[in-house]
Amino acid sequence: MTSKLSNICFYARGKVAVKSLTKANYISTENMLPNRGGVVNATTLPTIEDTQGYCVGDVLVSNIRPYFKKIWFADSNGGCSNDVLVFRAKDGVDARYLYYVLADDSFFNYSNATSKGTKMPRGDKSAIMDYIIEEHSLIEQHRIADILSALDKKIANNNAINDNLQQQAQALYKDMFSAHTSDDWELGTLSDLAEIVMGQSPSGDSYNEEGNGMVFFQGRTEFGARFPTIRLYTTEPKRVAKENDVLMSVRAPVGDINIAHEECCIGRGLGALRSKTGDQSFLLYTLYSLQQQLQVFNGEGTVFGSINRDSLNGLQLKIPDKDTIKRFETIASPMDVAIRINHDENCRLASIRNALLPCLMSGEIDVSEVDI
Repeated sequence: MTSKLSNICFYARGKVAVKSLTKANYISTENMLPNRGGVVNATTLPTIEDTQGYCVGDVLVSNIRPYFKKIWFADSNGGCSNDVLVFRAKDGVDARYLYYVLADDSFFNYSNATSKGTKMPRGDKSAIMDYIIEEHSLIEQHRIADILSALDKKIANNNAINDNLQQQAQALYKDMFSAHTSDDWELGTLSDLAEIVMGQSPSGDSYNEEGNGMVFFQGRTEFGARFPTIRLYTTEPKRVAKENDVLMSVRAPVGDINIAHEECCIGRGLGALRSKTGDQSFLLYTLYSLQQQLQVFNGEGTVFGSINRDSLNGLQLKIPDKDTIKRFETIASPMDVAIRINHDENCRLASIRNALLPCLMSGEIDVSEVDI
């Protein structure tokens, strides 16, 4: 038996005062991560008085460019932009099950196919509620959600470990280089530490999603918490970042950071930075420490902030002695390796989850006898 999505959920319509929100519970398409990556803290709050509200258990989906698969199961109350759809499960429907219905590739494909607009496609809210789903009893909903959430809990646990490792590395950097500077350290520029490659976009005709050519990142849109999500490839790469290079957004907003998981082509929205001495962890956390300097460039320009090669090369900083840098690298580099190992495991777990999800939703895998 099949039915429409509207039979199990509806759009939440409540409002919330912006003054009651924080950067931790305000959600926009900008701080939702692609490929079901959840959310990070917002960088700014809206200037309007009220905005759309959401509650614990709601499912938030970015309605801009549905192919980025931005979705989050709310674990708190808060507010979101109007470009985020807030789905609320009806009585007698498992909210976690609703999340997995909407997290299925088939839903995102449908939303994209029925979207309106070309450059910035938006999902059609009426058409979305006509999405056809298989009917499942409440017991089956619980079992489907339990199976899939077991994988997501492991992914969340790995993400928490990675967040902790990064915070430790940043605290170590602050202690060694920010809180205890030495008069012997020379004043230099970012170009003294790093080779910088500014991106250049290849021909649009070379873009594809079929895996032909080299992985391509145009800008920060595909950025995740640590590594970007692969969506596009190009057969005509212009500027290339190497594996483990720091990828930095150089256009609106300037300064967002990810790490290249593999060799990739970078478009004009990104720069790639590589340590001249092989101290890549030191370079990474130095760039995190320069965020305040980089924010200045978000206020320049007529419409969008940007930073050019000369300005990036010329960012001033104190350069510690080589022995101190090596001591930091000895501690921080294994942390960064552990973060990557956890990320790679999460990619495998997500692949398993994404393969199971449509089979469970379609009934191809019978969950009636599953005891979780």
